[in-house]
Amino acid sequence: MAFVLQSFKSYFCSMEQSVYDLLMSKSEKHRLEFLPHISIDCVVFGFHEASLKVLLLKMKGEDTWSLPGGYVGKQEDLEEAANRILEERTGATNIYLQQFKVFSDPNRSQHFFAEMPDALWHKQRFVSVGFYALIPYLSVTPVSDEASDVCLWCDIHDMPALMMDHQQIFEGALLSLRRELTYKPIGYNLLPEEFTLPELQKLYEIILGRKLNRGNFYRKIMAYDVLDKLEGARRGGAHKAPYLYKFNQEKYKAALHNGFKDNW
Repeated sequence: MAFVLQSFKSYFCSMEQSVYDLLMSKSEKHRLEFLPHISIDCVVFGFHEASLKVLLLKMKGEDTWSLPGGYVGKQEDLEEAANRILEERTGATNIYLQQFKVFSDPNRSQHFFAEMPDALWHKQRFVSVGFYALIPYLSVTPVSDEASDVCLWCDIHDMPALMMDHQQIFEGALLSLRRELTYKPIGYNLLPEEFTLPELQKLYEIILGRKLNRGNFYRKIMAYDVLDKLEGARRGGAHKAPYLYKFNQEKYKAALHNGFKDNW
């Protein structure tokens, strides 16, 4: 959830009055623009240098990290709101976006706001809708919001502690991505346009959290018939250059719609 604070006392003592005024002024603006009691939290995945990344925000003046999030406009549906939030944080459009779970624990944010003014928009109970997104790492420039110092990519195996229930939301998104990987193709939104089979296998292994037999992987992925083999090969290594591939967009979209019969 956007603008979540660790506690009113600790944060108020460390922040300038202008920041507090900003939060209070945002409360009035939010009441006019957004639906009450419902928020969106987004787990944004990217893949770079054989590592799966997740996009995180660090709050101003605090060692507090969160997922990108926000609220639903009064004239928006959930996906429109999620796309708007992600475009604000990444500049990306036409994002692969998947709703995966609703987080409705009545105490999910209670202790963060217990001592804050009742007039603050963020103090009300929010049910959060979780989305995960797959974004080409090199195509976006992360942008922080008004309550954050930075917005940056973190390796999923080297993440800082997250506020509230955001760790649970992240873990739920990763589990959903793993489940989807078993019956749908993954990679078009994470890999560069041209890639090698070892690079695709590495992506699958990182998401699944386990090693895959190379021969079995190659046979299965080629049997799915979603790849086009290119004329060129990846140059520069000491060993035989691996062939380059790209996804056949028409077949890839059909596989997303119809799914695969076999899983990993």
